Amino acid sequence: VNYFIDYFPPVTISPKMTRQQILTLIAMASINVSSMICYSILGPFFPQEAAKRGVDQAVIGLIFGCYAMCSLIGSLILGKYIVQIGAKFMITAGLFVSGGCTVAFGFLDRVREVEVFIALCFVVRSVNAVGFAAAVTSSSAVSAKVFPDNIATVMGFMEIFTGIGLILGPPLGGWMYQAFGYEILFIVLGCVLLLTVPLTMWILPSFDVVASQDSFLRLCSQVKIIIICFVIFTLSSGIGFLDATLSLFAKEKFSLSTGSVGLLMIGLSIPYGAASPIFGIISDKYPVSNIVFTYANGGTFPNIDLRLFECMFTADFAFLFFSQLWLTVIMLVVIGFSLCMTCIPTFTEMLICAHENDFEEGLSTLGLVSGLFSAVWAAGYVLNGLGFEAFSRSP
Repeated sequence: VNYFIDYFPPVTISPKMTRQQILTLIAMASINVSSMICYSILGPFFPQEAAKRGVDQAVIGLIFGCYAMCSLIGSLILGKYIVQIGAKFMITAGLFVSGGCTVAFGFLDRVREVEVFIALCFVVRSVNAVGFAAAVTSSSAVSAKVFPDNIATVMGFMEIFTGIGLILGPPLGGWMYQAFGYEILFIVLGCVLLLTVPLTMWILPSFDVVASQDSFLRLCSQVKIIIICFVIFTLSSGIGFLDATLSLFAKEKFSLSTGSVGLLMIGLSIPYGAASPIFGIISDKYPVSNIVFTYANGGTFPNIDLRLFECMFTADFAFLFFSQLWLTVIMLVVIGFSLCMTCIPTFTEMLICAHENDFEEGLSTLGLVSGLFSAVWAAGYVLNGLGFEAFSRSP
């Protein structure tokens, strides 16, 4: 340990921020909160709402999964061409598209034919995913551009607001669904997301940069990048399994209401949001911690957590676990804590690896790294549909 600390000395983090940096943090925080709320509201009620219309459970899983697939494709393309499109325009356009699709999703309640309802769910969710990918990919690149010396700290700080959005989303969605119904819920939250568009246009700076000739293929040819991507993929695949199944599991096993299911879901978000800035500061101050958190912890602890949690949803392992509400809450807390421990350093490690292999230090490389990170994370969620289908077959 002393050898590593000597080899990777602590990094001094400047406590002072410029006005532009503060405004950028405000803009990124508002984007994270509003986007995550709109993303996470579906969990407590949509599987039941779709099932009442006669939609097969496997199709419901695919509706969740198509979001991840389109986000994956969108992240790769938009990350590659972030300089040509413009980072500021990409964020504002992505927020506008995502907000509009959220409003449109609320009107799907008026569709009576099951086949048309399913088709429109796929279309709206897919377009929404591309807008979401544009906003998230560009916001990560902009944050790293504005804070080049404190990337992990800023990412950890941003994850506080990601956690807040994930915390507010499920209970807010469950409560608004019970109080106002399906349509009003999406219209209100979509309008809130649209309100961030003028704020972002006013606050964010424009970046005058030149596109580089680097590519995803060259970035992905690095062994270190492949290992980090594998860690990200295994984490997101486990978390993705919970999105479409936790609400059904909780209602079936514990007879919880929609609002209570939303409260249960924040058991993962609270420790994730609370611990993220701590690990971000540690990651920036002691770069050696990136290796410990990403490789050692990423290869064992979170994956064990996720696999054990998944076992709770299958009949084959019923003899190992008694379905208890307190055990479910504890597992969610442990997963959230270990998830932030592993995820926060990965973006910084990918960026360091890119610079070590002669990638240019600029927005173009940041776009590649951010796009790859978002795409690999989304790739894990593509397994969501497979996990949901397997869950639907369990007795």
